[in-house]
Amino acid sequence: MKEVIDVGLPELGQPFSWAVRAGDMMFTAHGPVRLDGSIDTGPVEEQARLTFANLERAMTAAGGTLDDVTQVLIQMIDIADMPVIDKVYREFFRQPFPNRSSAAVKALVVPGMRIEIVVNAVLSR
Repeated sequence: MKEVIDVGLPELGQPFSWAVRAGDMMFTAHGPVRLDGSIDTGPVEEQARLTFANLERAMTAAGGTLDDVTQVLIQMIDIADMPVIDKVYREFFRQPFPNRSSAAVKALVVPGMRIEIVVNAVLSR
């Protein structure tokens, strides 16, 4: 059975849950969403930092940590942003790093949004 985790982020009027737990597994997706529901469309470094901070918020709400993350799928609109995203990623994750895939996409749901992540984790009990 799945359980929706309240991560403290606002509903955005779209049909999704910020984080869902199923047994020991957690599934979550994040972008540069501020606590007031607005989207950061500034420099990619700031967007990445907010995105990963939102992930950390979700992991904490589920009773886990970033060490529980097993896979990160990064979508960015410009592959040239990868070095900056990697720099911020290292602020949040340590070795052994989660499995990761990164892809440049044509666009994300909000114009000016440069990064979105999809994350899977195994939560410790």
